[in-house]
Amino acid sequence: MSNPHPLLVVLAGGVSSRMWPLREKSLLRFGDEPLLVSQLRASESLGLREVVIVANPENETLIRQQVSLLSDHIAVNVVVQQEARGMGDALLQIAPALGDDPERALMITQVHDVVEESLHAALLAAYHHDPRRAYIVGVEMDTYFPGGYLIVGEDGQITGIVEKPGAGHEPSRYVNIVAHIHPHAGRLLDAIRAEYARDLPSDDHYERAMDALMKYMPFQLVPYRGRWSALKFPWHVLDVMDHFLSRIQGQQIDASAFISTQATISGNVVISAGVRVFPGAAVVGPAYIGRGTIIGNNALVRHSMILDKANVGFTTEVARSYVADGVQMHACRVLDSVFGPNVNFSAGCTTANLRIDKGIVKSTVKGQRLATGRDKLGAIIGEDAFLGVDVMTMPGVKIGAGAQVGPGTHVHQDIPNRARVYVKQTLVIEEGGDS
Repeated sequence: MSNPHPLLVVLAGGVSSRMWPLREKSLLRFGDEPLLVSQLRASESLGLREVVIVANPENETLIRQQVSLLSDHIAVNVVVQQEARGMGDALLQIAPALGDDPERALMITQVHDVVEESLHAALLAAYHHDPRRAYIVGVEMDTYFPGGYLIVGEDGQITGIVEKPGAGHEPSRYVNIVAHIHPHAGRLLDAIRAEYARDLPSDDHYERAMDALMKYMPFQLVPYRGRWSALKFPWHVLDVMDHFLSRIQGQQIDASAFISTQATISGNVVISAGVRVFPGAAVVGPAYIGRGTIIGNNALVRHSMILDKANVGFTTEVARSYVADGVQMHACRVLDSVFGPNVNFSAGCTTANLRIDKGIVKSTVKGQRLATGRDKLGAIIGEDAFLGVDVMTMPGVKIGAGAQVGPGTHVHQDIPNRARVYVKQTLVIEEGGDS
């Protein structure tokens, strides 16, 4: 007999080049665990017990290492998409994992879509109510979103998907998010293979396959109005951070943490094992402070996530920022920024976060200038970068992994991985008069 629960398929391959200078997005940590692991734990709590993760050759080993931390109650199979040939090709890689049940129902998600658990609970409930139908979650939008819109009838049946119809031409209020259930894996994979056989130039084989299936089987809308953060560009880390910070309730302070009687802790805050908060410091929630991190004298951390063994040194301010493991900061300002692991942000450094005209900050991604949608955005800094004293970064600047920036430099453009950047000075020493 077929398993009553769908086989969960998590798409975690693709190319993360748009996330530069950050590392593999599915393994970014938001709190104690990587994003992928926390999502799998949430799926396990909903009763899902079998998962296939579609990885790529670059992240396969890391993903296997992380999923080994999961309990024995959930079985995880990792398959690899060797080339980035679209979502349809990624789904074709799961065929061997279906084993002797090729007509198994599939529940398809993407690791970089961060949503409330109520979305997947509603999707599963709809499927169990009527397992003969396919289901697509539609995020209800009040303003135009540049994505795929669902064509929906009065009875909630979906008859098509329109990609980026333009403002004022939306066929409904519902934007397609990759949270789908298909009742027959074999039919879906056959439809995808048929689209690849057509050899069309676009890479929307999966969407075209669904459109073909809609001609002879019902697809039902599952509406959703909750939080949705898509981790597509590096500044989206701040959106995902906000999602996890919003889940902190009360003050969760580990018994091994040292909190000076002259420090201030307020709001919803997690302070992990071995943290030390020194006199005059303030941690203002929502905030997360990871294991072994130091919050130095007169430092201020607010609306931020700081991971393990970081050093928020004397008088440093960290506001609305994500700071990874091992980052070193001293007497500096980190505003609306994302720091990868082991960044050294020396004394006097500042991330400028506001344009003079107070307009939307732009950033360059793969040669294109993009609006970030944020009127405040500091710097995105890759792991192991070293910034000397008094460096200032302009809004939206990205600094590559291992880059070195000399003292007193004003960084107004992106810096490649492992580059050295400094300002040449001419030191003039004039002899004084007779003493």
